Amino acid sequence: MENIIAVLVLAVLIGGAAAYLVRAKRSGVKCVGCPAGGNCSSRHKKKKKKLTGAVIAKKTIIISGMHCAHCVQSVTDSLNRIDGVSARVDLNKSCAEIFLDREVGEDILISAVEKEGFSVESIQS
Repeated sequence: MENIIAVLVLAVLIGGAAAYLVRAKRSGVKCVGCPAGGNCSSRHKKKKKKLTGAVIAKKTIIISGMHCAHCVQSVTDSLNRIDGVSARVDLNKSCAEIFLDREVGEDILISAVEKEGFSVESIQS
């Protein structure tokens, strides 16, 4: 009898999850489970940050944990808040291209990414 109840509970949970996913996709949600409620602002592109000086270095940060445009925007905003940094984040490549007009420690870049809840796998110069 316990097995039948367990199977019924699992069936209800799986059915509910499937129904939620179908409803979400039909309503146009791009990223189910997104912190922005699935309405990522991918079409509202922000202007690229302009650096005050000449670019003296370029780094690539490999990032894990990004799933949607909202993730990309939060990492981009966090990195661009650092003086001397201009960042472009690519979801498909799971990386951020960083342009620097002054020396910025890698620990500062890592901290900015991790503050948003993502992991830095490596930094390449």
